[in-house]
Amino acid sequence: MLQTLDISIILLYLLITIVIGLVMRKRSQKSTGDYLLGGKSIPWYMLGLSNASGMFDISGTIWLVTLMFAYGIKSVWIPWLWPVFNQVFLMVYVSKWLRRSDVTTGAEWIRTRFGTGTGGKRSHTIIVVFALLSCLGFLAYGFIGLGKFVEIFIPWDTVSPYLPFELSPEYVPHFYGIVFTMFAVFYSLLGGMSGIVWADVVQFTIMTIAALVIGYLGFVAVGENTLLVPDGWMTPSFGWKLDLDWSTIIPAVNDKIASDGYGLFTIFFMMMLFKGVLVSMAGPAPNYDMQKILSTKSPVEASKMSGFVSVVLMPIRYLMIAGFAALALIFYEKLDLMTVAGEIDFELILPAAIKEFVPVGLLGLLLAGLLAAFMSTFAGTLNAAQAYLINDIYLQYKGDKVSQKQIKWANYGSGLIVVSVSIILGFFIQDVNSILQWLVSALFGSYVVANVLKWHWWRFNGEGFFWGMVAGMIPALILPVVFTETLDLYYFPVLLLTSVVGCVAGTYSAPPTEESVLKSFYEKVRPWGFWNPVFEKLKAENPGFQKNKDFKKDMFNVAMGITAQTSLVILPMYLVFRQNTPMYITLAILIVSAFLLKKFWWNRLNTTLD
Repeated sequence: MLQTLDISIILLYLLITIVIGLVMRKRSQKSTGDYLLGGKSIPWYMLGLSNASGMFDISGTIWLVTLMFAYGIKSVWIPWLWPVFNQVFLMVYVSKWLRRSDVTTGAEWIRTRFGTGTGGKRSHTIIVVFALLSCLGFLAYGFIGLGKFVEIFIPWDTVSPYLPFELSPEYVPHFYGIVFTMFAVFYSLLGGMSGIVWADVVQFTIMTIAALVIGYLGFVAVGENTLLVPDGWMTPSFGWKLDLDWSTIIPAVNDKIASDGYGLFTIFFMMMLFKGVLVSMAGPAPNYDMQKILSTKSPVEASKMSGFVSVVLMPIRYLMIAGFAALALIFYEKLDLMTVAGEIDFELILPAAIKEFVPVGLLGLLLAGLLAAFMSTFAGTLNAAQAYLINDIYLQYKGDKVSQKQIKWANYGSGLIVVSVSIILGFFIQDVNSILQWLVSALFGSYVVANVLKWHWWRFNGEGFFWGMVAGMIPALILPVVFTETLDLYYFPVLLLTSVVGCVAGTYSAPPTEESVLKSFYEKVRPWGFWNPVFEKLKAENPGFQKNKDFKKDMFNVAMGITAQTSLVILPMYLVFRQNTPMYITLAILIVSAFLLKKFWWNRLNTTLD
């Protein structure tokens, strides 16, 4: 049970979020740009901290602790499902390209690429649909994770006598999710992007303190106790199969690994890497990550912000994850992983370990931080959904006939609608992993082809974008329902094929995008790729116009960035588990890759068009 000190700390944090919402309310109401993008005046490092805070979400942390418990150091690869290294592509070049457009949302960006004709309107519509679908999925994902987490610390038996209704055990997490969601809704709706950023900075500060303490507790526990893990658990390397045998240690973990579907790890890894590179080249999905990029002051600051996310997020988050995994492994017998229904749920490792091992005072701080992590992700995603509803639907429909007061109430109303729908969706989700797999593997898989081609092929038009997205989204919605036992990642080749057919057929069913739109886009954004016909026309008008020849340099920096990012993930793992030699090798790799990035990326940021 929570003690008075812990409850006081949590209440203090919740009070701070309310104050932030009220303080930022006046600024956010100045204009739509101030509400949705903070007036594009927020420093890049604060946006980076805010973005990192949004990624330090409670559901994802539950998932990552479970992964490390079961898969050990090999778990470093599984978040490539996301893919976690998309931040590196953003850092190196994609954020610059996106920010040069100077728009408010990803759907508005579509007009800069495809114009306002029939194809442009269709492509704009489909990206709004995709954005809202993904935002609702992420909101529901965070919602169910929070509810399962809170249930551990506030047992329903202690709450139910004070409530005028009864709930079935399976709906208790949903009740808790609704209660804490309301606080995120409050400061997000009132404070807009500025309120979200300031709340995120407070949250990340709390989480950093908690991560340092948890990492230390895990480090001490490893030094004072015997750690029993399968052969291969302590190395990131792998063969054709995973080959982690828990049968003589914790047999139930073998069932968990089998149900995850990662047994043929080499095939899984290759598919994950292939998909991850394509998803990263497509650019950010239209959610809170994209909104943070569009909120930066300039393209250069957009690149710096995206790079800063990995630097601050990875070592802090994985210090906490490794600390909890160490405590859970060493004191497994003390953990209560049984659900109300009487089944073992390894997603309860994080909350069970917190309840068992974290002392009074720090428990309140940690719970406040994790609750804040949920609210950070929820608020950022809610802000993104509002941006699409207001900027790309409401204002497009109303035109110039709308006052600032009407926009304010439309912001509030759209937020409440999105929250209500996401809560309803949350009632149909079984667990955190199921919705996560669908989001990152199926839904995002449908996004890839059309959004890679939009950057790199001049002939690709709005009709191609529309039909490519439709051809990917329909099977992404149907296949998981039909083939319930198949890992969602393995749908990716099917989604890729249907999307390619849709993109090519749609593109050649209509004429190219208007020449003026193509020239304006290419001159402003300056992507590399198959743009030669457009380049030649611009060069004829301006002989000094230069083509972007940075492809090889960008790919080298991406490789170095992924190496550095992976090192930042593995270092705290090796530190907590006292693996000194591998830790020093990883540190050396990090130093070399960081030096090369400084020379070939950071030093050249200000020598570009920006």
